[in-house]
Amino acid sequence: MSAAEVKAGSQNLEQFLLLAKSTRGAALVALIHQLLECPGVYLFGEVLDMPNVRELESGPHAPVYQLLNLFAYGTYCDYRENASSLPELSEAQKNKLRHLSIVSLAANLKCLPYSLLLKELEMKNVRQLEDLLIEAVYADIIQGKLDQRNQQVEVDCSMGRDLRRGELAGISQTLQEWCSGCEAVLAGIEEQVTRANQYREQQLKVKQQVETEVSNLQKTLKATATPSTSGPACTAGTPSQDPDQHASELRDSAPSQDARQSGKKSSKVKGLRGSGKIWSKSN
Repeated sequence: MSAAEVKAGSQNLEQFLLLAKSTRGAALVALIHQLLECPGVYLFGEVLDMPNVRELESGPHAPVYQLLNLFAYGTYCDYRENASSLPELSEAQKNKLRHLSIVSLAANLKCLPYSLLLKELEMKNVRQLEDLLIEAVYADIIQGKLDQRNQQVEVDCSMGRDLRRGELAGISQTLQEWCSGCEAVLAGIEEQVTRANQYREQQLKVKQQVETEVSNLQKTLKATATPSTSGPACTAGTPSQDPDQHASELRDSAPSQDARQSGKKSSKVKGLRGSGKIWSKSN
C-alpha cells in the first residue's frame, strides 16, 4: 500500500469515526457497510469499541454488528459457515475479507499452497486466485512473491490485524520472553567483551616485557663490543685505541724503519771501500 493509500485509508476511518459518534440505527448500519467496502481500511477494532456501535449487538441490527466483528477478527471461511445469519456481502466486501483471511493464514504459514487458498477463499480457479494475491501485494497487505512453478505464494511479511482482548495476555508473555532472551544475549556479549579486554591487557604486558628484554640485550651487546679500559691490553702497557688510529700510526712509523735499514747498508759499503785501500797498500 502506497503512502497515499495509507493516508487515504486513515482519513476515511477518521471521517467514519466522526460521523458515527452522532449516528444511530439504520444510518449507522449504512455507515458500517460503507466502511467495510472502503479501500485502505482493514482495522475495525476502534469502531467496535464505540458505545453506539456496541448498542447494535443486542438490537435488530445485531447481524451487522456480527459482520463487523467478523471483519475485525474472522476469516472468509467463518463467513461461509455463518452466512445464513449474516448480511450478504458485496463483491468488494468479499475481496476485502479474503485479503484479511490471507493475512490470518500468513501468520502461521510462510508458504501458502494454492490448493489451501482456493479452498479457504472459495476461489474458482488459479487465475482468479493470483489476481487476488496480486491485489493484496499491491495494497501492501502482504509482501512476498508468487511461485507459479510450485503453485504457492511465499510470504515475507504481512500487515497486522485487530487483536481480541483475550489475546493481549499471550502477546505480553511473548514480549516478556523476547526481552528475557535479549537480556541473556546482552549479558553474553558483555562477558565476551570483558574477556577480550583482559586478553588485550595480558598481551600488552607481554609486549612490554619483550621490548624491555630486547632493549637490555641490545645494551649488553653494545657494552661487550666496546673494549674496557681495564682489559689485558692496558696491563701490557699498550693503550687501547681505535683500530683505524692504530693502522695510521703503523703507516707513520714505516719510513723511520726504512731509514735505519738504508743507514746500515751505507755503513757496510763504506767499510768495504776502506778495506780496499788497505789491501792495495799492502800490495
